[in-house]
Amino acid sequence: AGLLVLLVLAVWLASGFYIVDEGRRGVVTRFGAYTETTLPGPRWHLPFPIEEKELVEFSQVRTVEVGYRNTPKNKKENEALMLTDDENIIDIQFAVQYNLKSAEDYVFNNRRPDQIVAYVAESAIREVVGKSKMDFALYEGREQIAKQTEQLMQQMLDRYGTGVFVQKVTLQNVQPPDKVQAAFDDAVKAGQDRERLKN
Repeated sequence: AGLLVLLVLAVWLASGFYIVDEGRRGVVTRFGAYTETTLPGPRWHLPFPIEEKELVEFSQVRTVEVGYRNTPKNKKENEALMLTDDENIIDIQFAVQYNLKSAEDYVFNNRRPDQIVAYVAESAIREVVGKSKMDFALYEGREQIAKQTEQLMQQMLDRYGTGVFVQKVTLQNVQPPDKVQAAFDDAVKAGQDRERLKN
């Protein structure tokens, strides 16, 4: 009976061994409360039900798309249409690349951190575009808008304690809405014709 108890105890203790792969982190909890974050390599924790571990993809670059899905042709108008400072509507599609800077914040502080990144991205770019003129957003200001959105996103995500690090915001497509594209092209062409006549 004593040997049987020892064998069961040995198996129970051995069940606490685990391996954290490169590019991941192990988040260990004791009775549901955060205990530690473990680095790649062989690790051990007190077995279930005392401690549990969750492996989190730490260095993997994740992408969230706003205004489209997979390809710019697959447009999501409710996300893409935005109002500029001069009260014009423009259509912006962009992607955000991010990874993690804190595995414990990512796991514990928010219920759906990846969804929060998408909401924060949409909110941040609406704020930046809302302070910009239409011509600036369409032409010379694309890079500046992306940079400002990136900085604003990081501030908001840090305030929410998501453990997310924004690597890059890339504007895929910036244009007037499809319904007014023809009229917009006509206005641009008329402006070019006027300059040509002046010359």
